[in-house]
Amino acid sequence: MYPADITSEMLRFPSQDGTRIDAYFSRPADSGRYPGVVVIMEAFGLNDHIKDIARRFAEQGYLAVAPDMYTREGSPDPTVMEEIFKTMFSVPDTQAVADLEGAIAFLKGQSDSNGKVGAIGFCSGGRYTLMLGCKSANLDAAIDSAGGFIIQDEHTPQRPVSPIDMISTLSCPLMALFGEEDPNPSPEHAARMKEELDKHGKTYTFHMYRDAGHAFFADYRPSYRAAPAQDMWHRVMLFYDEHLRV
Repeated sequence: MYPADITSEMLRFPSQDGTRIDAYFSRPADSGRYPGVVVIMEAFGLNDHIKDIARRFAEQGYLAVAPDMYTREGSPDPTVMEEIFKTMFSVPDTQAVADLEGAIAFLKGQSDSNGKVGAIGFCSGGRYTLMLGCKSANLDAAIDSAGGFIIQDEHTPQRPVSPIDMISTLSCPLMALFGEEDPNPSPEHAARMKEELDKHGKTYTFHMYRDAGHAFFADYRPSYRAAPAQDMWHRVMLFYDEHLRV
């Protein structure tokens, strides 16, 4: 149960290309000035877990929008991994960034926005968060939670550039959170990201969790690890307090 002082609804906002993107929007009910957060889904789609995260942000005094990154493609069957990967890899990176730019504009356009917006993404959404931080001039803070495929063995028309090769253009503070048991991104790939962040003099926070693997924050999956997930949420709150509330 959530308190009566937040409101949540499904709505649509315009992408940069004009497409109306389905999204879940949660906000504090009381009047005020609030920072915004774009909550970027996992490969499974805009499910109840992602909506719950948006509500959790609203409870903490954020305007939180969770876009359906599969609005055009349609959601895959969440129980069939072949369908999930087929849909995920079919979304062009340029399209994803344009949709997320639309989400940022939507939040900043709210009458109770304080003018600052962060993004947080999980798994495939973490990859999008890193890319958005490198491509957007409108994002104020980015959090990548176990973003996979940051280093690509193959490039496709949909994914022509590895996110790690975009880090030189990162334009906002980044928090990167990983698990030692994660195969994608592996600890080696995470270390490569840290090297690139240092090489280009970026502002970032990096944490590698022991006894945690991929999707350790997803409390509806067997991969969930309570202690790392709780610690992560605490770090997220402090990071956004520093970069979005001042």
